[in-house]
Amino acid sequence: MPLSARELFARLIKCEAGGEGDNGMKGVATVVMNRVNIAYGEYVKKCQGDLRCVINSPGEFTCVMETVAGQYNAQNIYNMTPDQVHYDIADWALSGNKLYGAGESLWYYNPFNPNCETYFPRNQSGVYFNRIVQHCYYTPTQKYAQT
Repeated sequence: MPLSARELFARLIKCEAGGEGDNGMKGVATVVMNRVNIAYGEYVKKCQGDLRCVINSPGEFTCVMETVAGQYNAQNIYNMTPDQVHYDIADWALSGNKLYGAGESLWYYNPFNPNCETYFPRNQSGVYFNRIVQHCYYTPTQKYAQT
């Protein structure tokens, strides 16, 4: 039986930021819902507001990949068992809430060092906005509107 969109979302939150406290998890949830709700660019073109599509879009979230760089990724959403806090944060985001510190960000990544790059992803469609715990957050540039 396929997992519900809510279940996938709770698993993604746990996998992507489970060790980063409420703000780290809410930041990730905010980015996911920003992708669901954006009115222009690649995310609306390919997913048209569909949470399941956003989560399962190829190459978007490492935690959805069962293999990374040719190696099995044991830390993937299919191996996660969310706790109540992950469902609570998923429900919080699904109710329209956002973490102010993530703003309108469409991307985040963990650079595994104290510095965040100015632009992300590589095509420079996002510009640095803020850092929340270990993740750097990026809002869309004018270039994103053309994707």
